[in-house]
Amino acid sequence: MNLLRSKLDALIAQTDLVVSDQQREQLVGYVELLNKWNKAYNLTSVRDPQEMLVKHILDSIVVSPYLQGQHFIDVGTGPGLPGIPLAIMNPDRQFVLLDSLGKRIRFIKQVLHELRIDNVTALQSRVEEFKPEHGFDGVLSRAFASMLDMVEWCHHLPCAKQGVFLALKGQRPQEELNSLPEWCSVIDIKALKVPELEGERHLVILSRKG
Repeated sequence: MNLLRSKLDALIAQTDLVVSDQQREQLVGYVELLNKWNKAYNLTSVRDPQEMLVKHILDSIVVSPYLQGQHFIDVGTGPGLPGIPLAIMNPDRQFVLLDSLGKRIRFIKQVLHELRIDNVTALQSRVEEFKPEHGFDGVLSRAFASMLDMVEWCHHLPCAKQGVFLALKGQRPQEELNSLPEWCSVIDIKALKVPELEGERHLVILSRKG
């Protein structure tokens, strides 16, 4: 067992998450590919693979218990975060990963091929230009600087009845919550526990009113 797998096992043991052996291997494989491609493509500012396990893998998969529905989109996914770890955790759900930069989408497609992940579609597009045939149960992002930007640029993405926005944030973003538009309501704010991560993490769940 390599060092990354041992580290991942130790981190998961500090959570209530149920993660199979195959899923753990895929998560480690993703970190290894991210570390390899990062040297040439500059996909993340995190350079240490052990640190990637905390800041990218655990920080993503702790959101998994709060997913409801079957169809999700990760907007501004970058190198596939949180979308790829969540897709590995939820093989029975479908994920679209959207980013405007071609090198990120090329990397994601390589990951999908090498790790045999078949529940992800990677698309190069700006979010405001992306017009899906159907709405999504959940619109995920940890990329947006503000939730106001997120809901305004992604307003067309959640499905009409039960679709929600899932924003991954650091500290409880009270100022951002105060600036949300009238049509947007806060369903819940979950404090996330990410093992060995300094600072707070929150998941803000938003929906359309009515």
